[in-house]
Amino acid sequence: MMQPSNTLRTQILIVDDDNDIRSLLSEFLDNNGLHTFQATDGNDLLKVLESETIDLIVLDLNLPGANGLDLCREIRARSSVPIIMLTAKTHPIDRIIGLETGADDYVCKPFEPLELLSRIRSVLRRTKTGAVNAVIAQEAAKMFFAGWTLDLVARHLINPSGVVMSLSAAEFRLLKIFLERPNRILTRDQLMDLVHGRDANHFDRSVDLQISRVRQKIEADSKAPQIIKTVRNEGYILTAVVKTGYQ
Repeated sequence: MMQPSNTLRTQILIVDDDNDIRSLLSEFLDNNGLHTFQATDGNDLLKVLESETIDLIVLDLNLPGANGLDLCREIRARSSVPIIMLTAKTHPIDRIIGLETGADDYVCKPFEPLELLSRIRSVLRRTKTGAVNAVIAQEAAKMFFAGWTLDLVARHLINPSGVVMSLSAAEFRLLKIFLERPNRILTRDQLMDLVHGRDANHFDRSVDLQISRVRQKIEADSKAPQIIKTVRNEGYILTAVVKTGYQ
């Protein structure tokens, strides 16, 4: 049966100085739909990482030169690639040290290849799900309006061309208030309460100044605003359609 292209197969790097174990694991994993690379020590490992896109590393703890723990620390300093430790040591403290160093799982020798395959699939599911959830959470923390994006985490604006624009803390709060209440007229007093809370001074004209500054950033013509409009004798209204979450 024809094997799928390597570019579509999950790529596993096996790092072990035991030729027999390395070869047997490589053959078994390749036969189960994965694509493997092999390394005998830390130098080989780093060379593979520089030249290939690796989805998971199976890393032996006892290697010549830098041991598995040292290599795990070095990998973690430069990458979040999942790591499963292999070791003949069975003491709980060894497992704890391995996991605290940055390994995602730990398998003790001797082991069944099917067990390792199951662990590999489990770690990949977990890490890929985590990565997807992180992206979704990051995208969900954004508000979209009139081609603009307000990033609620980074607290900045992104214009329709993708250029990031900084906001002061007051400008960010004010714009967020409008985006949370689209197509609603907000009086100056309401805006003062929402922006300043109990400390609001209703004779303070700072809200008007902040609206002017926000308009200068988001309006094509701040003197004839189309996004945040003035409603004569009533207040201000954001007229754009606002969407939140993943777009």
